[in-house]
Amino acid sequence: MNIRHIIPVMLVVAAVIIRPAAAAEIDFSKAIQIGSGPKTVVEFTDPDCPFCRKASKYFEGRPDVTRYVFFNPLARHPRAKEKVRFILSMPDKARAYHDVMSGRMDSVPLLASSPEGIKLQEEQLEIAKRAKVDSTPTFIINGRIIEGFNPKKIEEALGKKP
Repeated sequence: MNIRHIIPVMLVVAAVIIRPAAAAEIDFSKAIQIGSGPKTVVEFTDPDCPFCRKASKYFEGRPDVTRYVFFNPLARHPRAKEKVRFILSMPDKARAYHDVMSGRMDSVPLLASSPEGIKLQEEQLEIAKRAKVDSTPTFIINGRIIEGFNPKKIEEALGKKP
């Protein structure tokens, strides 16, 4: 094996080692906790991402999972930040999350927000940045990073649905 083959392998190994270490430093108190199952999923999502919405629906059928949801709204979804502020400003954030991710809030012209919700949104964006998350949805399951909604990979990491 020559140096041209070793360097890409070293970069992949470094990415595998460094990213989970960053994930281990996530402040779960800044997340929306959904569910109470014994298996933990850290989720970075965007309320206007169609694949994120599919993932949300998928996890509704996983009572064995506790999700820690962080928002990382993408620029290509112009209303996503507004929806995130709305969710994070509500007293029942999990309920607001479900309402938004189901599409029920898509036609609402103005969504309420609070200074606390705006601050939490900024904190979640910083958490996503430190965890090197740049796509949605992104999941961290048992130290494994899964980018995109891929039920097969998710079930490999979590085990089959109960």
